[in-house]
Amino acid sequence: MRLTPDQWIFWQHGFFKLNATIVFTWALMAVLVLGATLITRRLATGHERSRWQNLLEIVVTAIMGQIEDVGLKEPRRYLGFLGTLFLFVAAAALATMVPGYEPPTASLSTTAALALCVLVAVPLFGISGQGLAAYLKSYVQPTPIMLPFNLISEVSRTLALAVRLFGNMMSGAMIIAILLSITPFLFPIVMTVLGLLTGMVQAYIFTILAAVYIAAATHSSKPKPSPTAAN
Repeated sequence: MRLTPDQWIFWQHGFFKLNATIVFTWALMAVLVLGATLITRRLATGHERSRWQNLLEIVVTAIMGQIEDVGLKEPRRYLGFLGTLFLFVAAAALATMVPGYEPPTASLSTTAALALCVLVAVPLFGISGQGLAAYLKSYVQPTPIMLPFNLISEVSRTLALAVRLFGNMMSGAMIIAILLSITPFLFPIVMTVLGLLTGMVQAYIFTILAAVYIAAATHSSKPKPSPTAAN
């Protein structure tokens, strides 16, 4: 029994390996790109719209609503990044219905890559929202003593994002594989449905946490006006 799709090797030449994680990741990205192209090539602005366009608008509206609820004032600015994270993790879970498919998010390398994307995106959005000087100043607030702790916090929350998503996705895949070997009929079907639900929840949590980190980075602390100045 494979613990992760990294152990499923399709091709190997010396140090280079082509495992299931790489294959399924690129296949999933190709399906997402193809699906987005097919859905968006004939968008309509009238009352008559295709079912796929309605589904796409529902998903986009829901993601933008969640981004705005987190505290980001311009959700369209972050929609591309956060929406892509959500769709990739959610699609990786939904594709488990395909026989022979193993979600790439069950590999620590994939979840680490997603977490690193968040690690890079947070300061980029923070600098673009506050400016370089104001963003760097946030690392030494309220006192310069907090600088090492803030740096450790950046690394630790990235590691937590990767391990949390990896652990939840891998555990679901392992439970299904074990039940398939013991009772190959009823229980695997139930666990597959629960796995789909867990995958959607994990996609939501991962995206919301990324949005919270970006919101914290883009929030500029402004001094409150004194009562005298307000009067």
